[in-house]
Amino acid sequence: MKKVAFYTLGCKLNYSETSSISRTFEERGFIKSEFSDSPDIFIINTCSVTENADKKCRKIVKEANKINPDGFVAIIGCYAQLKPQEISEIPGVDAVLGAAEKFRLHELLGTFTKEKKNDSNKSTAKIFNSDIDEPLDYHTSFSLNDRTRTFLKVQDGCDYPCTYCTIPLARGKSRSDEIKNVVAAAEEIAANGVKEIVLTGVNIGDFGIINGERQTNFLELIKALDEVEGIERFRISSIEPNLLSNEIIEFVSTSKRFVPHFHIPLQSGSNEVLKLMKRRYNRELYVERVAKIKEVMPDCCIGVDVIVGHPGETQELFLESYNFLNELPISYLHVFTYSERANTKAIEIKPIVDKGERRKRSKMLHILSDKKRRFFYEQQLGKEFTVLFEEDIENGMMHGFTENYVRVAAKYDPLLVNEMKVISLAEITESGAVLAIEPAEVLI
Repeated sequence: MKKVAFYTLGCKLNYSETSSISRTFEERGFIKSEFSDSPDIFIINTCSVTENADKKCRKIVKEANKINPDGFVAIIGCYAQLKPQEISEIPGVDAVLGAAEKFRLHELLGTFTKEKKNDSNKSTAKIFNSDIDEPLDYHTSFSLNDRTRTFLKVQDGCDYPCTYCTIPLARGKSRSDEIKNVVAAAEEIAANGVKEIVLTGVNIGDFGIINGERQTNFLELIKALDEVEGIERFRISSIEPNLLSNEIIEFVSTSKRFVPHFHIPLQSGSNEVLKLMKRRYNRELYVERVAKIKEVMPDCCIGVDVIVGHPGETQELFLESYNFLNELPISYLHVFTYSERANTKAIEIKPIVDKGERRKRSKMLHILSDKKRRFFYEQQLGKEFTVLFEEDIENGMMHGFTENYVRVAAKYDPLLVNEMKVISLAEITESGAVLAIEPAEVLI
């Protein structure tokens, strides 16, 4: 009985796929173990959004070699699709599998036996990597038993040619599953006692392209999912502003299960920089989307992705973006520092922003994000919400999230794990969470 361990870098989509792949091992009699528990097989699911992600992959391989020098190491995911030859030369790597091949691990790797060269003690890495331009199958994936919330993949790939992004090169064209199959996956998740599902994908607003043709859309998907019994909450992880229609916003505002929380990538608050990035909207459209959300859901949480230091972003244009964000009624930021990636158009754009300046701008936006989040939390104090408590325990306190994504703290009670509880938000703690009070008693 071989032991297998998994390590995931990157986004929620990667986590959903790792979890699904791990279940195929357990179904075949492998024992899922911790990374540090000297497993026989290491599966590392990689990201390649930034240069740092590539470095993390190398470090994890090095740690795997220390833990078990005889362990079989397979690298899958975006980095594996983009740079298979480079990965194959990392000491200790035994196999590299691209976007189409990562779901065929057992078929391609058999017994996961490490092979040795005759003239040295180094392993010979096998590469399984097809051209990303070839049609790729769609594989429904979801996480299970890893967290209180489940990440359900509803879409893969992307047809948008943003200048800074390698994802279309790593995951191929936009594609989705049929609605009935996504609903079936949600019902299976519900049967396992999960109360919240987070919908994830590369560009989930583009849901509906099946076998190269548009057959449905994201609004039809969420209408169908809203009828799934057993799931208390659906949360939309990230959706492009040009694909977030008023109809979607209005449906979420009146739905039974979709929560008032949107994460909407902006990337820059400057129209000039948005054009350089080849984004498909301008900041005026973004303002309209935020205004519509706040009109129908005043307490809705709105998260924003922003990139700092993209080529062509002068100091003046950065400040334009900063001021735009400062004025928006948003709740928090996810700040990404631009990183040069091979085979992207951004590396041809001038002027290049100094890396020190990129870090400075990133710090400014992180501070702004903290201020935005605290102000949003302050607006929620004294109101009643429903919290889904998680097995997230710190110093005798457990935590969970309200429907509008406020992180709540309460005294640890094992009976509350994976339970929904109506609470009132009392005060913000030093850790940044909000203390929960029941109508009749204080939990804290």
